[in-house]
Amino acid sequence: MKRSVPATASIGVPRVNLMPRAEVQRRERDALARRWGIALLAAVAVVALASAATFWVKWGVEQRLAADQLRSSELLTDLAALSDVSRAVSLRTDLEAFRADAMVSDMSWTTLFDGIAAALPPGVVVTGFDLTTGAAPAGTDPTAEFGLGGMLELRSPTPIDIAPTVRSLRDLPGVVSMEPLAVTSEVTGGSDQRVYIYRVLAVFDQTLYTGAFAEEALG
Repeated sequence: MKRSVPATASIGVPRVNLMPRAEVQRRERDALARRWGIALLAAVAVVALASAATFWVKWGVEQRLAADQLRSSELLTDLAALSDVSRAVSLRTDLEAFRADAMVSDMSWTTLFDGIAAALPPGVVVTGFDLTTGAAPAGTDPTAEFGLGGMLELRSPTPIDIAPTVRSLRDLPGVVSMEPLAVTSEVTGGSDQRVYIYRVLAVFDQTLYTGAFAEEALG
């Protein structure tokens, strides 16, 4: 009696891998070695490209640094060549500052005494003075600060009325006060002519200062 084969069963050609196991393993090792070799070559290529880029950037930076150092050296050479000029300019600045401090109370004495002479009666002259200048300006109003003060000596060949003379002197620009101090007379040597001497206390404000040596004026 024959058995029937189920309809779902499939009959195929049997296959047998006759390659030795050692050969299979060798081929697997070769394939793995090729993959590792390719990966290693890729890694080497990436490292080489990165190294080349780093070298190129470093070379560019070194070139710029060398150019900057050369420029700095040239500038230092130029500055060294101008050191004498720099010292001269610095010395000039220091001297101008010193002069500005020393001459802060500079005034035109010619203008001052020309004005006084014009206010005196005919024949009366200034024959002496003992005046002291004031300090440096400390405010914005020169009429409110002391600029010059002391004694004026006037001489006349004839007696004069000192009161109107003093009033005339008070009208001069820059005068703060003008007060008579003393009146004397003396006979000049070798003659009988008498000379009358008038001493006046005078105070002036800082409008007499010229400001010619101030740093702003010099600049």
